[in-house]
Amino acid sequence: MMRPNRRSEARTNAHPRSLFLPILWMALLVASPKLALARDYAQAKVEQLEVTSTNYAGQPLVYPQSGTPEVTALVVHMPPGSSTGWHKHPVPVYAYMLEGELTVRTENGIEKKFVKGEPIIEVLNLMHNGTNTGKKTASLVVFYTGFKGMPNVIKADNQKP
Repeated sequence: MMRPNRRSEARTNAHPRSLFLPILWMALLVASPKLALARDYAQAKVEQLEVTSTNYAGQPLVYPQSGTPEVTALVVHMPPGSSTGWHKHPVPVYAYMLEGELTVRTENGIEKKFVKGEPIIEVLNLMHNGTNTGKKTASLVVFYTGFKGMPNVIKADNQKP
């Protein structure tokens, strides 16, 4: 009968220990997604605002499949009581509330209030109206992720569905 030598015993015994640290490291990364994201930006603090596959009305996110991509970035300032008017977006739109509050109502009755510091994942091809329901100016950064030749906003004909 052959006896295993010390070298093969050491290799066999070390195997579980050698997997422990990589498994622990992966578990920490999975359990702490913010830390993993922050690692990608040297000397920056990263705060995750949203991770989603749907917009605030529950529609799945979709991206344009044709045309030349074009991104439009705006800062929108809305005085108290003002509204956007009824409109829809044929392209994906994302926004971030800088100040104030904005209440958005969709044509199918969904109403959602957004306040300073919140992201907005806009509805697609659904009429909606945003109103500043607060007491101060609502300001938001808006990103339209469309393509050349396609309007970012389509106003309702009668301005109320």
